[in-house]
Amino acid sequence: MRRRDWLGASAAWLALPAATARAAQRAAPADTLRVALETAETGFDPLAIGDENSNRVAACIFESPLCYDHVARPVKLRPLTAAALPEIGDDFRSFTFCIRPGIFFADDPAFKGRPRELVAQDYVYSLKRYYDPRNNSENLYVFENAGILDLPALRERALKDKTPFDYDREVEGLRALDRYTFRIRLAAPNPRFVYQFALCGLTGALAREVVEAYGSDIAAHPVGTGPYRLASWRRASRIELVRNPLYRERFFEGEPAEGDTQAQAIAAELAGRRLPLTERIEIHVVDEAQPRWLAFLNGAIDQIRVPVDFTTVALPGGVIAPNLARLGMRLQRALQPDMVMTYFNMLDPVVGGYTPDKVALRRAVALAYDSTEELRLVRHGQGVPAQSVVVPFTSGYDADYRSEMGDHAPARAKALLDLYGYVDRNGDGWRERPDGSPLVLRLSSTTNQLSRRLNELWRKNLAKVGLRIEFDLATWGDLLKRGRSASLMMWGYSWLAGSPDGGFFLGIAYGPNANESNDSRFSLPAFDRLFERQNVLPDGPEREALMREGKNMLVAHMPYKVHVHTITNDLLQPRVRGFWRHPFARESWIYTGVDKETPT
Repeated sequence: MRRRDWLGASAAWLALPAATARAAQRAAPADTLRVALETAETGFDPLAIGDENSNRVAACIFESPLCYDHVARPVKLRPLTAAALPEIGDDFRSFTFCIRPGIFFADDPAFKGRPRELVAQDYVYSLKRYYDPRNNSENLYVFENAGILDLPALRERALKDKTPFDYDREVEGLRALDRYTFRIRLAAPNPRFVYQFALCGLTGALAREVVEAYGSDIAAHPVGTGPYRLASWRRASRIELVRNPLYRERFFEGEPAEGDTQAQAIAAELAGRRLPLTERIEIHVVDEAQPRWLAFLNGAIDQIRVPVDFTTVALPGGVIAPNLARLGMRLQRALQPDMVMTYFNMLDPVVGGYTPDKVALRRAVALAYDSTEELRLVRHGQGVPAQSVVVPFTSGYDADYRSEMGDHAPARAKALLDLYGYVDRNGDGWRERPDGSPLVLRLSSTTNQLSRRLNELWRKNLAKVGLRIEFDLATWGDLLKRGRSASLMMWGYSWLAGSPDGGFFLGIAYGPNANESNDSRFSLPAFDRLFERQNVLPDGPEREALMREGKNMLVAHMPYKVHVHTITNDLLQPRVRGFWRHPFARESWIYTGVDKETPT
């Protein structure tokens, strides 16, 4: 799971002459897939990736032991570098992976001219890196929550003694059994832990000699066993991936469900094709929606997630516009396993805390904000209102669940504020805090056009209940860093699921995940115990009941105000083949090809 900017650099490269769209398509470079990112990447070291776009790039370079079937719905795991699905034993406490021989890393000077085969020890080393205190990985919680034996003690020893992390010490919880086999042992059952090993941007293998060669600059030198390697990178501007010449022979395999016509059509396009399908992927960062949209219309990019401001133009009534269809463009439309939210920093002296007055303030803010208006006016109907932190297509999601999270009730918001002493004492039209001090909310935000529209919606909604709000404007990367240091009062983005496990979304409120996925720093012992109980249970009615109780707790305390689950509309140029946005995997570009000649 990765954070994604929920709001949406200039783009001089997009200023094409006013040629026809068909001519631009015909002139498109052969064997190059051209895409645009809506926000800047942060780097390509798996343990440091906290955003969705960096994850998509990393998933082209690194390989985890498993992957998801590109076309199977419901989703299905497949071996990737593993010879087979793992052997799972001891009531989901033991996971044994056997890696296929003959897989090699992309060439790099760190290997001194010698081919470097992938071995089990590479996965052991890559997982241990998360526990190294020097790396300060925000993704450590994924493995700490799983309870891998002995690794926390190894980390604590390095912290206590102020000595380097001992990568060479063998531990029972994570060890290579032979050249191609490694085993993980957990302290408690974790029935869904296996999904972490289908996320290439999280559990992809790195070679120790590469990490040691590049040191702190490893995020700019990703070397994996995947189908692409990083050829060039201009930060926050342009990324070029080229085919890894050492990549093994790998052909498309997929099992679309009977009756799933779209999946079957994608599988037919990919049948018998060797992966990856293109020689190059050219990635441009274009924050603003208009130049990104014009680039697609001009044939400068091959696939676009339709910007929300252009949905009424691109797909009136949810159907591709006739002028686009006549050009041979195609639409893919799907509800996403995501949730757009705003968090309250529970350590902040204004909005944080667990006393009734602080809870009342957060609930009042949530009730004052109109998510339905956001969906209608800003997102042009491309989503569904959210009722909890748990997202569609994951365990724990219930389409019939209703809560205060989805309500817009200004009268109730005013009543809560009045009851707990947030009143206008000086007659200036704005409420003060119960002690009489000024009450000013601060929402952090990026600076693009969509951000400004959403900020105005916040301002208008809160003004109606007498709450003053100001906006702290910065770049996406800067806000990520400041969020990790708990220096933001309120901020909003989205989480996109990386597996069918809805428990991850309860984990964003789990106390021990503070400074990692728990950006709100919410810490409630009763909730933590509930999270731990559901985490060890297999999917079923007992776990579902606990997850519902957890959702109710988060509605009651409101550390997060969840807005919507979005609908993604992907438009494809006529020459694009095979693209399909998987709900959890991030490797869609690997399966995407372009025709060398575009039909006229």
